[in-house]
Amino acid sequence: MSEKLNNLTHSIITDLSVSGNACLENGNFDAAIDCFSKALDMLPHPLEKWEASSWLLGALGDAYYLSGRNQEALQPLLRAMSCFKGLGNPFLHLRLGQVQFELGNEILAADELARAYMGAGKKIFDGEDPKYFALVKSKLSKPADGW
Repeated sequence: MSEKLNNLTHSIITDLSVSGNACLENGNFDAAIDCFSKALDMLPHPLEKWEASSWLLGALGDAYYLSGRNQEALQPLLRAMSCFKGLGNPFLHLRLGQVQFELGNEILAADELARAYMGAGKKIFDGEDPKYFALVKSKLSKPADGW
């Protein structure tokens, strides 16, 4: 179970997250990374007990991934999986699979991308490079109702 943050800390983390997301949308990855890192620094340790940590680490990993810094994206995404509500989150599995793919870890990539597909269906791959879903299709049996 996740603990609750006090209202001021929650508000500041929310504001930093909103700013980070706006920076991501504008392609300002370094500013987004800075916002998400500052928000993470506000969480008490251990990070794993806070629900906010899974989405902040995921957002941090996302920013690194979108900026092409896959090696730097790996650790936040892996850590997000051990946080409250991290494991099983289709978006986190998608990003972790993409990072593993780009780092040349095809077996790990296939596992994570298959988890994303099983959790959210083909829709989660909309707007993503088709190579990621192609890997899923090459590793899983075609569903009875099709891809």
